[in-house]
Amino acid sequence: MIEEKERQALQQYYADLFEIDANLDRLVKRIELLNYVNPQNIEKEKHRFFASKYSIEPEFKYPKVKFNPFKLQRLFFAQRLERIQDDTVRKMYTDVINYYSNMIQCIETIGKGKRFYYNSLSVYGTPTEKDVQNAQFILHYEDEPLSMDMEKVFTPLEAKEYFMEFSQQYDFPLQVRFSTHIAADAMVSNSSKTLIIKKNSKFSKNQLLTLANHEIGVHLVTTFNGLEQPLKIFSNGMPKNVETQEGLAILSEYMGGALTLKRLKELAHRVMASDSLIKGYSFADTFDLIHNKYKLDREEAFSITLRAHRGGGFTKDRLYLSGLRKIFKCYKKEENMEVLFMGKVSLDDVENIKYLRKLGLVQKITHKSHSFDQKLNTNSTLDFILNNLK
Repeated sequence: MIEEKERQALQQYYADLFEIDANLDRLVKRIELLNYVNPQNIEKEKHRFFASKYSIEPEFKYPKVKFNPFKLQRLFFAQRLERIQDDTVRKMYTDVINYYSNMIQCIETIGKGKRFYYNSLSVYGTPTEKDVQNAQFILHYEDEPLSMDMEKVFTPLEAKEYFMEFSQQYDFPLQVRFSTHIAADAMVSNSSKTLIIKKNSKFSKNQLLTLANHEIGVHLVTTFNGLEQPLKIFSNGMPKNVETQEGLAILSEYMGGALTLKRLKELAHRVMASDSLIKGYSFADTFDLIHNKYKLDREEAFSITLRAHRGGGFTKDRLYLSGLRKIFKCYKKEENMEVLFMGKVSLDDVENIKYLRKLGLVQKITHKSHSFDQKLNTNSTLDFILNNLK
């Protein structure tokens, strides 16, 4: 960790940069998108949807936005970036401000149909033809027989115990809370540094290992590494960081021996659900695609459809598979991926981070993802698939 004397010297030398960085930090703290895009009435609407024999459109309710979007946008663009004299660093902060401006527009339009969907596209994009082909390539494989490890028998409290024990290999604190208002079975809140567990879920042994490697081994590792960097943008998130971070997290599952063909198919189904949005599919249409064409049970099909349609059309889920493909290529080339663990950063940021290092504005990471120490995957089918993604 950087010494306090060194930090103060940097802040003095780059006073204007650190002032703008601190201003953005205060503003960004208010706009974690996942706090707003997860519906508050998931279980009620799921019951209603199932009772209608999958014909009615769910009517989701979302948390009230706790800030004035217009005022917040104005504060972002009021930053005097011309005071940052270095062209490369100024361009980085311009991109960061544009990224969070788009994020505010996403939050402002949650639940407003196409308006939200188009804002979501500006942040996360839509599946490419290559993404869809990769998803279809994965989905043509026959399902593997399910083992005892795939049976959902563990309660949320037992899941918490498992995660607490898993986290003991890391020297940062693990905070856990329960919620019924999340689309995933577990997720990390970056702003509160908390692992959130879905209160009404059951977990399998494999799923616990998967979530531990994914959420703790990558998302919390990059959260705490980012907090230790001199500049706050590392912990708040660079543009396009989601694809890289999710790619790292899925590769962590693979390295930790948790990744299965079933899980890989889940990522493929998410791509197909995201792709259905651009084709104009309704919630019921996407559910029909996943449940009837791809033969997922109705609970899993609902979950994947919900993730894609929440807010009015949320395309973030398309990035897990493309992120995995890109990160797996780095792994195969034996590239040093330490820079990607410095915070919420993207593959696109690597050269800029190397430049910041020359300026003394980046420090080595404290926390490493232990799943990357050795490859525990023994499934040759997964190796073949990952080696042949386009």
